[in-house]
Amino acid sequence: MSIKSTTLKNGLRVVSDPMLAVESVSLGVWVGVGTRYEKSEMNGVSHLLEHMAFKGTKRRSALAIAEEIEAVGGYINAYTTRESTAYYVRVLKEDVALGVDLIADILQNSTMETEELERERTVILQEIHQANDSPDDVVFDNFQETAYPEQAMGRQVLGDANIVGSMKRDVIMNYMECHYNSNTMVLSAAGCVDHNELVKLAQNTFSNLPRGEQASREPAIYTGGQSIVARELEQAHLILGFEGVGYEDSDFHAAAVLSTLLGGGMSSRLFQEIREKRGLVYSIYSFVPSYSDSGLFGIYAGTGEEETRELIPLVCDEIKKICDSVGTDELIRARAQIKASILMALESSSSRCEQLARQMMVFGRPLPTEEIVASIEAVDRDAILNTAQRIFSTPLTIAALGPISKLENFEEIVQRLE
Repeated sequence: MSIKSTTLKNGLRVVSDPMLAVESVSLGVWVGVGTRYEKSEMNGVSHLLEHMAFKGTKRRSALAIAEEIEAVGGYINAYTTRESTAYYVRVLKEDVALGVDLIADILQNSTMETEELERERTVILQEIHQANDSPDDVVFDNFQETAYPEQAMGRQVLGDANIVGSMKRDVIMNYMECHYNSNTMVLSAAGCVDHNELVKLAQNTFSNLPRGEQASREPAIYTGGQSIVARELEQAHLILGFEGVGYEDSDFHAAAVLSTLLGGGMSSRLFQEIREKRGLVYSIYSFVPSYSDSGLFGIYAGTGEEETRELIPLVCDEIKKICDSVGTDELIRARAQIKASILMALESSSSRCEQLARQMMVFGRPLPTEEIVASIEAVDRDAILNTAQRIFSTPLTIAALGPISKLENFEEIVQRLE
């Protein structure tokens, strides 16, 4: 059986990926709005709204939502990113109707009671404070903000504590009314699910969705720069980054293979040279977050204060080397790693559900696995070299947190990359 997609009369897109050998279904609604749609004085509203959707509807209390899903052994949750917000459940196949009804209820009938808002506001402030106590979270937030300064793409998903602490109910409700509509949503399901039945359930339960359009947003403008924060920690947390590529960029797959070659596994160049040969780090890896119109290419490392002096020049050397030469064996290995991760993810209904929703939101259609694998196979040596030269010629972004007294200054690191 193949993936099926249907657009309801109200504009809601319904897509399903059948896995008849399993007993469960992962399903949810992905909304095409996240942190980058927020004005600066509303930073954190997307995440706060995501939390508040579970705090009671016209039909159910917050406790009833939790009790109903757990009474059938199911699971319900949500998350917010810079470009989307997801509300999802996992249930046994006989409980699909309940799962759809719960998601539909919280997205159409949330009451956002003031008492619940004050309580949940405190919870989110604790989440923000907890993230601020985690060096890994802080350095990545600093990296994002430095790469995209003074714009929505650079602001924190959890939000500014002062803004979250004073945000009014009507701000949240207005934001939901502006951004949550049938044309910004995708209902995605994977597992033991019948598409026609899913469509019928959606027609019956999502009948109150307002019509609307995707809200405008400011373009993401990569700038680069430095964020150097000294803090008393055991390790220095470092990220070197550059402008990457968006989802629809012709170099998207080449950038993924490049990242795998450079720092995507135990056989990668960075891992072998810096951890295995020199023992300078416990953790080092590259990453390539993409967005609809932009992207990043980053290298993270955690190391000691003294080791920082040696680490950065070595990373710069590896960046320059990969712009000049790529071996056949390592290229084949990197492509195999990416293909394997894609194919292994197909064994998870949750992964398939999320991937399907993302494809619908970005490309407007499901992407056949064969098409994705073919695109990866097509990445050759020239594609890697061209993409490496393109990415690593963009302005540098550095985020450093911890004991960083031995870190070279920004200009010296830039010179190393020339």
